[in-house]
Amino acid sequence: MAKRYPKFVEDNITNVNCEDPIFFEHLQNRSHPNNKNIMNYLDCLALCHTVIIENKEGKIFYNASSPDELALVNAAKFFGVSFAGRDDDNNMIIKRKDGTQETFELLNVLEFNSTRKRMSIIVRNS
Repeated sequence: MAKRYPKFVEDNITNVNCEDPIFFEHLQNRSHPNNKNIMNYLDCLALCHTVIIENKEGKIFYNASSPDELALVNAAKFFGVSFAGRDDDNNMIIKRKDGTQETFELLNVLEFNSTRKRMSIIVRNS
């Protein structure tokens, strides 16, 4: 039997699965006190990476240097916050399922290393 996700979920994304009705409720209800926190978290998932977008036959594919980066960007997309690419000034663009788009100025990338065991980015909301 196929899983039933809320209509805002993009359920054709591989390797992403979430069945948390409370999370979905908070995400869908813009007046819920936790909604803004969830949206900020999804923005971080959609932005903190070095993913490159490939457009093949009208479909967008993400190309990542690590499977972890790909999983996080796909999770954000699953919940309706898609990394849409970079503009000519290297600003990062995300699109939301509601049709809105937001641009973030990329200020710095702190690459993954074995000492920190993480990568980070610094962005400014344009």
